[in-house]
This record gives sequence, structure tokens and C-alpha cells, in this order.
Amino acid sequence: MTAIGVLGTLVGSFLNVVVHRLPRGESVVHPRSRCPACGTQLAERDNVPVISWLVLRGRCRSCGVAISPRYPLVELATGLAFAAVVVIAGFDIDLVWQLPLVAALLAAAAIDLEHRIIPNKIVAPLVVWGALTAFVLRLDELPELAIAGGGAFLFLLLTALINPAGMGMGDVKLAGAMGLYLGASMVPAMFVAFFSGSLVGIGIIAVKGGAGRKTGVPFGPFLALGGLAGLLAGPELIDVYRSLFLT
Repeated sequence: MTAIGVLGTLVGSFLNVVVHRLPRGESVVHPRSRCPACGTQLAERDNVPVISWLVLRGRCRSCGVAISPRYPLVELATGLAFAAVVVIAGFDIDLVWQLPLVAALLAAAAIDLEHRIIPNKIVAPLVVWGALTAFVLRLDELPELAIAGGGAFLFLLLTALINPAGMGMGDVKLAGAMGLYLGASMVPAMFVAFFSGSLVGIGIIAVKGGAGRKTGVPFGPFLALGGLAGLLAGPELIDVYRSLFLT
């Protein structure tokens, strides 16, 4: 588990590159990581996930400009999420599709928070990998996965058409991609996403009053939260619903 957690922080370090560069149309491979303010290339000692940010007290060694806390947060979140998947789901071949889903959800959430977009360059590879791994590893689940993906896509598409200001096409496409991975667990994933989003919306209105109704809140982070909940506890959440309402 420790090794997977460390691997997760390393993946999180790469996700930070994706989050910073992808919305700007820059390569996520070249050049090497550097300070966004002064352009100084980071030394290896300054590129250790989480630890380097803490040692440097959140500032660039060269120019002293503050480095966003988003960097260690994404690294830590990825490490914890990877470890949680292994603890709950086990160490098996399913990690081939589970861990990429986690990484994509965290990257999409961070980009949506910062830029209010969910890039196709994240969603499209997620769809391709989900379809490929479904055909190779989960062929018996394929009908369920296809229905979940199509159903989630159409549901959020309808929501976006009814309320364009509250839902973007990036959210719609991300939900469809998630369904290809989660299958029936997409139902509790959507519930968690809408429930958590509603709670945040209510909190904003409580703080800002009537003006809070006009405050735009990206839905991608809530979808990501729902996706993680569906991945880690989807069948259990479905069982809880059945025991409470269907028996």
C-alpha cells in the first residue's frame, strides 16, 4: 500500500503539469518542470512530491514567488486515492482501469476549479481507455458499462439543456466517460455529485444571501468526488439504498 501511495504522489506531480499546461495548449512532456514565475528549471531536490513544497515553504528557491498549494494538495490527494483503491478493491488487474480513472478525475477536477473547463484531451483518452479495458478485461460487464455511460451522458445533457448556466458540455462528456468505468455504481456516483454540489450551493447562498444564487460553481469537482465514491463504495451504497427503500 505504501508503494502505491508513493506512486500516487509521483503521478500527482505529473498531474500538476497537466493541470498547468493543458489549458494553455502547452506540451505536458517538454520542457521539464520549471517555476511559472521566473522560468527556472526545477532541480531534482525541488521536485519531490509534497516534501519539496514543505521544505521550500511554498516558495520558489530562485525567485521567492509563492507556489500554489494546489501542487502538494493534488500530489497528496492522488497518493491517498491510489492507496484507498488498493486497500478497498485489492491489488489485482483491475488497477489497470481503476487508477487511470482516479488520475483523470483528479486532473479534471483541478482544471475545472482553476479554469472552469474540462478539456477533451482528458475526457477522450479516458473514454478510449475505458472502452479498451472493458473489451479486454470486463467483457461480461460490457452491456452494463455501455448503458451506464450512455445513460449518464444523456442525463447530464438534458440537465445542461434545461440549465445551460449550471452545467457545461465538459461535465456531460466526463459523466459519460465515468459510466464506462463504473457501470451500475454510476448511480450512487451521480447522487454523491449532486448532493455534495447542492450542499456547497446552499452554503454559498447562506453566506452571500441572494447574490449567492448567481455564483458560478464548477461541477467537475463534484463529479470527481462522486466518481471516487462510486469506485470505492458503489456496490455498498447501492445495497444501502435497497435496504432502506426497497425492502
